Amino acid sequence: MTMAYADGLLAGRVAVVTGGAGGIGAATSRLFAEHGARVIIADIDPERARRTADEIASAGGAAQAMVADVRDADQVGALADDVRAAYGRLDVLVNNVGHWVRHPGSFADTDPGLWDELYRVNLHHVFLVTRAFLPMMIERQAGAIVNVSSVEGLRGYPEDPVYAAFKAAVIHFTRSLAVQVGRDGIRVNAIGPDVTESLQVPYSRWLSPEEQSQWPQWVPVGRMGLPEDQARVILFLASDLSAFVTGHTIPTDGGTGAAGGWFRSTRRAGRDWTNRPVDP
Repeated sequence: MTMAYADGLLAGRVAVVTGGAGGIGAATSRLFAEHGARVIIADIDPERARRTADEIASAGGAAQAMVADVRDADQVGALADDVRAAYGRLDVLVNNVGHWVRHPGSFADTDPGLWDELYRVNLHHVFLVTRAFLPMMIERQAGAIVNVSSVEGLRGYPEDPVYAAFKAAVIHFTRSLAVQVGRDGIRVNAIGPDVTESLQVPYSRWLSPEEQSQWPQWVPVGRMGLPEDQARVILFLASDLSAFVTGHTIPTDGGTGAAGGWFRSTRRAGRDWTNRPVDP
């Protein structure tokens, strides 16, 4: 039996994308709209959220900006109430918000305040948002949740063990929740990005021309990842194309995880580690 997707993979569905106005989130919002979803762009930045929604609307899609800081339980609850009032349902939830803070030094020198910051922006909000929206999916006995973790949650990350721990927790939460809610017709999966241009990791600005010329040696597919690369995998996990997939994390890393990991660096001032085979 084949399925027809003439109107798009998400035709008629309602999707919430947190952090949906920038980077991977914006690319996902646009792609979902292209495939027929009504997209709620949940973002902390009202202007950027409205701009992204307007861009989608001008291209013929359906999108609405809703402002929320997903680290705040009250704002998350209000967001869920607003979605229910406006649409009466939720079919797809993408927990995209996350942040990586570059800092030098060893774990012994880190500030516990930073741990709390990383926890709230990389893990706690996943719990808050999922709890707020899950009842709508349970009511309909259907839904797909996609969490954005990181390849660093799948391997040792010596530059920031705390960040890696929270991203690993997202992966295990994904796996465990998938088992719990499978009987409710809800699938839960995740992606693990690496070397992808984003607001938090602007490789095009960070890397020198010499370093950028080394992408073919650094990444097996030979280039830097783009937000659209991540959005396509999120679309797959959100759609019926992955109807028999749940509890899994797909590394969306261009092959870096398969090729190796982090190594001691003797050539980068102030940095003890490198994940590059050629380290200028």
